[in-house]
Amino acid sequence: MALRLGISPCPNDTYIFAALVEGRVPLGRGLGPLETHFADVEELNSLAREGALDVTKLSAAAVADVLDEYVVLRSGGALGRGCGPLLVASRPLAPQDLRDATIAVPGLRTTANTLLSLHGAFNGPRRELVFDRIMPAVRRGDCAAGVIIHESRFTYADHGLHLVLDLGKWWEETTGAPIPLGVIAARRSLGEDTLRRVTGCIRASLESADADPAASRPFIRSHAQEMDGSVLGRHIETFVNEFSLDLGDEGCFAVERLVRKAAELRGVTPPDSPMFAPRP
Repeated sequence: MALRLGISPCPNDTYIFAALVEGRVPLGRGLGPLETHFADVEELNSLAREGALDVTKLSAAAVADVLDEYVVLRSGGALGRGCGPLLVASRPLAPQDLRDATIAVPGLRTTANTLLSLHGAFNGPRRELVFDRIMPAVRRGDCAAGVIIHESRFTYADHGLHLVLDLGKWWEETTGAPIPLGVIAARRSLGEDTLRRVTGCIRASLESADADPAASRPFIRSHAQEMDGSVLGRHIETFVNEFSLDLGDEGCFAVERLVRKAAELRGVTPPDSPMFAPRP
């Protein structure tokens, strides 16, 4: 059967999925062909709410909206420490200076916006922008500040922007857990056997990239927003780690905690169904 896969063009996703998408890691008998859709994570969040994808990257916070149809896989996600969203401004400011200000966010259902809301100090309007348009908007003065994600965390100072708050650090200090940025989710209707096999394929694809990083480099570069090699390398090193290979107990705890907090914010009651797919 055809398998509809949704991932972002960001280097951590393309690094993890390159071998699978390019066919160097086979899906196995009865699965495929693979139909890959590349999109910004907020678009993927929306497509999942429509049930348009079989396997997809999601903001961890967006899982709260789709748990009736999707389950979280244990491989392929983006979790960690020192890698969370950053709130930046065009001049040095303290969080209290932005209490009622307009802040640009990379989507209302993203983990970044959810963390901003959970923090509780920011009550002003939110302006949704694709992540790579946030820094230019802040520089122009369209917004008082913006929450940046992905490779922007490595380049914001070069654009004359100033750090106001590290939202990932705030989460880590508040909860003691790593920050779950994004996960890979799959339709529950695929069945446990297929869910296990897909998880195993994602893990094998990541292991292939780790064993031969050069093989995936052209694929990564062909989709990257930021072409500087050192930035691409730092991006992958920051967002791909042991949690990407397997969430483990610590990663599952972090994801579940954030999902439940996101559900509370939105007035959503998660179903009783298991949040995580069975281990491969």
